Amino acid sequence: MENFSDIFKKGFLELEIQSLTLSHIALALSISLLCGLLIFVFYQTFYRGLVYSKSFNILIVMTTMVTTFVILTISSNIILSLGMVGALSIVRFRAAIKDPLDVGFIFWGIAAGIAVGAGLYLFAIITSVVIGLVFAILSMVKFNTSTYLLIVEFDDNVTDEVIKALNNFKYTLRNRTSSLGRSEITVQIRIKQQNTAFVRSISTINGVGRSVLVQFDGDYTE
Repeated sequence: MENFSDIFKKGFLELEIQSLTLSHIALALSISLLCGLLIFVFYQTFYRGLVYSKSFNILIVMTTMVTTFVILTISSNIILSLGMVGALSIVRFRAAIKDPLDVGFIFWGIAAGIAVGAGLYLFAIITSVVIGLVFAILSMVKFNTSTYLLIVEFDDNVTDEVIKALNNFKYTLRNRTSSLGRSEITVQIRIKQQNTAFVRSISTINGVGRSVLVQFDGDYTE
């Protein structure tokens, strides 16, 4: 009579190898490539950051296909999958991703790769299209107000006038530097789009050297 340990070993070995045909591999990689290209197109078309990175976009496609490759490997050989999990656990990625949306695209590619590797081809395609459409719609929505960084350089004796002009808006002081009787402040303000005439009015104050308005994308380093 077999004990529990023998039964477990027998069942484990029976599940050890699941054959992967060439057609299965080709179909899975083709579907993962299709999903990766869908993500590529949505990222390239609706990207709203300062600098578009084509290399990062290509990385998303590769991530989708590599994830499919990993899932296929794990599903085909249990013993090999344990070794792969151990190998992947020592990998360290040191490249900083500053835009939170980029993190979302990476997770999108990984999720699509997992679904394809699990054989859920139609599910992977449909969800990729739906997520892409949601992202496209949200990217095209325009809000009445935008956030900007206003940088003003001025003489210390006109500080009250500059602050008085800024009090017409809701602002948050981000930085202030002073040297030899002059100061420079950086404030975060929210104004209606294209309503930037106040920048010129601040520039006309006697003692103000320059005023610069920059759109704020949420990435600010103290």
